[in-house]
Parts: sequence; C-alpha cells; structure tokens
Amino acid sequence: MVRKSDSDANKKPEAVEEKGWGEKSEDNYGYSDDQERRDKRGLEDWEMVSTMRDSNVSIPYWFIAIFIVLLIVAIGLTFPFWGNRPGYERPFFDWGIPLGAAWVIVMSFVIYYFVDLRYVLREKKEKKLKEEQEQDQEQKQSETDNK
Repeated sequence: MVRKSDSDANKKPEAVEEKGWGEKSEDNYGYSDDQERRDKRGLEDWEMVSTMRDSNVSIPYWFIAIFIVLLIVAIGLTFPFWGNRPGYERPFFDWGIPLGAAWVIVMSFVIYYFVDLRYVLREKKEKKLKEEQEQDQEQKQSETDNK
C-alpha cells in the first residue's frame, strides 16, 4: 500500500471546468481523443441537437389514424348497448362524451402549437440572422463611404 504524504492529503481537488452550450472541451473530458470520448461517453446534448435532422412532417398520418380509431372505440364503448354488465342500465347520454371531446380539441390545439412552434422559432432565428447580416453590410458600407 502506498502512503500519501501530508501535502497530498491536504491538497484540494481542482475545480472542474464546465463548458457552455456548444463549446468543445480541449482535453476531451479526460479521454485521449475525441473518438474515444464518443465511444465511451457518447455525444454531449448540444452535439446531439446539432446533428439531428429537422423533420418536415408535423404529425405523422399513422399517429392521427391510430388516435381516431381509439376515439371511435372509446365512444362506442360508452354507448349503453356495448360494454355493459348484465343487470346494469346506463343512460344513453352522459357528460363523458362532451368532456372527452373538449379534451381532444384542447389537446389537439396544444400539440399543434408545440409542433408549429419549432417553425416559428426557426423563422425568428433566420430573421434575426438576416437582420444582423444587413446591419453588418450597412456598417461596412458606411465605413467605405467615410474613407
């Protein structure tokens, strides 16, 4: 067993350098090279986001079809002639169907908003980038005019 000296025991560990979003670590987070880091640790969050491809389809048609089939089955099972136990009578109409329909409508709008939101954010980002480029061009133009 190796004994540590008193100076080693009192030595405080060094602070870990936290990198910001999109910044690569020069030391590969302690791995010998970037490939070894990817093999053992995987991609960082910002690397995964930057390598993902954007989908052009908002909500897949198969998802909508499954959702509609499930709704039809759920509504069918609420009718008094399907899914009843013997000797138990239910009214033909109850508030379950209107409340369920309201929930489906509200959640559809929420899902549509979140799916559409990425396009809105992308457009804002592109617009901001375009404005910055125009400002840079105007600044360069004014600098050349002043000379």
